[in-house]
Amino acid sequence: MADVRWLDDDEQKAWRAFITATVLITRALDKEMRDEHGLSLDDYAILALTSEAPGQRLRFGELAQALRAPKAHVTYRSQRLRELGLVERIDCPEDGRGAYCELTPKGRRAIEDAAPTHVAGVRTHLLDHLSANQRDALGQACDAVLDGHAATCPETPPLPART
Repeated sequence: MADVRWLDDDEQKAWRAFITATVLITRALDKEMRDEHGLSLDDYAILALTSEAPGQRLRFGELAQALRAPKAHVTYRSQRLRELGLVERIDCPEDGRGAYCELTPKGRRAIEDAAPTHVAGVRTHLLDHLSANQRDALGQACDAVLDGHAATCPETPPLPART
């Protein structure tokens, strides 16, 4: 391990702040979603992305790409959502192996009910602690990290341009 570029004090401080804040925020948002809506944060993400897609349906592979998660994880989480009646699995007529995750009317109501909780949590646990410049810098920093990982996920579509 002679080639290891050890973190200097500033890098170590930034890393520890990042990882601690990420865990704190994610746990808080997940707890709020579970307590108030019976959904995990992953469930919410699947419902939100599906609700925003044309026809409120996405192929499972597209969901996995958007979430940067293994397809098996998305399939597993969506099975629970199917059992709750929030999404349906629709076979893809163009590809016998593919399938869509489609939001049901009950799923639409669930995401509409849960969205205010999620937005309030994002504000409370993250955005309210940042200036506009810090928020913009955080977005740019995260975009750079995601772009840097695009090579490890070549099928992942590029992020939309920040406005």
